[in-house]
Amino acid sequence: MTMTEQPESTSMGVVDMDALIYEAPSVMTMHRIAVPVCGPKDVLVRVAYSGICGSELSGFLGQSSIRRPPLVFGHEVSGYVEAVGSEVEPVGACAIGTAVTVNPLVSCGDCTYCVTGRQQLCAKRLLLGASLPGCNAEFVRVPASGVLAVPSGLDITDASMVEPAAFAMRAVELSGIKPTSSALVIGAGAIGLFLLQVLGEFGVKTRYVAEKNPARLKMATDLGCIPIDPADSSVSAVLRGETGGDGVDVAFDAVGSGSTRRECLMSLTVGGTLVLVGLHSDETELPLNTVVRSEIKITGAFAYSVANFRNGLDWLASGRLGLKSGVVVAPLSAGPGWYQRLVDGDPAAKVLLRPGGSA
Repeated sequence: MTMTEQPESTSMGVVDMDALIYEAPSVMTMHRIAVPVCGPKDVLVRVAYSGICGSELSGFLGQSSIRRPPLVFGHEVSGYVEAVGSEVEPVGACAIGTAVTVNPLVSCGDCTYCVTGRQQLCAKRLLLGASLPGCNAEFVRVPASGVLAVPSGLDITDASMVEPAAFAMRAVELSGIKPTSSALVIGAGAIGLFLLQVLGEFGVKTRYVAEKNPARLKMATDLGCIPIDPADSSVSAVLRGETGGDGVDVAFDAVGSGSTRRECLMSLTVGGTLVLVGLHSDETELPLNTVVRSEIKITGAFAYSVANFRNGLDWLASGRLGLKSGVVVAPLSAGPGWYQRLVDGDPAAKVLLRPGGSA
């Protein structure tokens, strides 16, 4: 479906919808449930595409503290405005039938973090597919403030990937990297691939990437990145061999395991920066004496500001970012199988679920 295509004609007489419900660890089932009813400041979006995020895989396995059954997963979304609440003017991005994407982070708008442009740190923040029902369904209810119109020329499929693009922009922003710096990204899933692209847009020419899956590694090398093959040694040992023992200025862990976090740290030059992106494991042992003696900076990258999200949409629309390969479109009913396949290591960079659609 392209942006010029319109969704099937619907009336708000529709009361039930298909939704993929997470019911227990590794158990997701299709159900017919009630279509959400708009609150005064809400918008109802007919979902065109719902992306599966790597952060949801731990939730699928029952290892996430913020995703509890029963729950509709999904926070990466594109679709069409179906209805609006009584206090929402049906104009602009909220006009009925408009192709939209949605910022899935909902913040209070009043706290210090919100008024200083750091909405992702709001203590009252909510997230679609976690604290709010998500978009693995035919319809999703969202605050009107988070709805953005899809720019002319951007395919509705690609518009579903604004969220990971915005996240990558925030992570690179936090790193403080300069064009003359070198970087390592461990993990070439969607986030890792977007990180590598954003680094390139920031002018970083020396970009190393480590990824066990050959198909994903090729996607990264096709972006002009230098592959690290740790088959016979550790990532850090190979990287230091490539750099004459120096290491890189910035390392991004886009996996979130104890081993990948340590390898990123051990790949850094003196005074380097470690950016922790992945959320797979909660606790990790790190050689903190090395951090102290080498004056290593460590920062977490949780999410994105409203500005990052808008910039991510603009960069996708302009062609500066985008996944050109490795994207799989599957019907929503195939969602349970795809969650399991991704857990098992399927090489797809991004899986987009399409309610009511076929692969």
